[in-house]
Amino acid sequence: MPTNILQLKIILQQIEPSIWRRVEVKDDITFYELHHVIQIAMGWWNTHLFEFDAGGYTIGVIEGSMVPEGTLGSKEVMLSRLLDTEKMKFKYLYDFGDNWEHEIEVEKIIPEVSDKSYPTCIGGERNCPPEDIMGFPGYDNLLEIMKDKKHPEYQGMLEWLGEEYDPEYFDLQETNGELQFIIKTKNWNPN
Repeated sequence: MPTNILQLKIILQQIEPSIWRRVEVKDDITFYELHHVIQIAMGWWNTHLFEFDAGGYTIGVIEGSMVPEGTLGSKEVMLSRLLDTEKMKFKYLYDFGDNWEHEIEVEKIIPEVSDKSYPTCIGGERNCPPEDIMGFPGYDNLLEIMKDKKHPEYQGMLEWLGEEYDPEYFDLQETNGELQFIIKTKNWNPN
């Protein structure tokens, strides 16, 4: 069966203006591999657990004794098994503490282009929140503090971040450079 390409739009929920990415991936990769594509495309650091809710199934990491009954292993389930219809939507949850929920839509299913590398990011806007910021309330607080260099918590927040944070930053070329690393090394866990 020929490999199809899924054009996916990934939107981080509960944040306006939207933080989103559009990626193209082969449908013969696993949800575990898609997790790593999302991590790179969004700018996450891959330091927390994750799960998908797709086609009526929960798909996650199957390790240890804390796995909810009925969870499918992300390393075993290929995208083509559950993502076979354009316009279908599914969820991706990253970091069970901060609860970063993403809605993903299968925008298009198209034939693979033989001279093109996949996965690839073809669009996006804005920077994802820093890791461990305490979810949406912490992110809103960060944005409020960073607007005003005279804010009493500004310097402390800057030190905690380790660098200046620009919520509008997104570099498509940089993102694709990181995705190319996966393609060249076949290392689905680059972080």
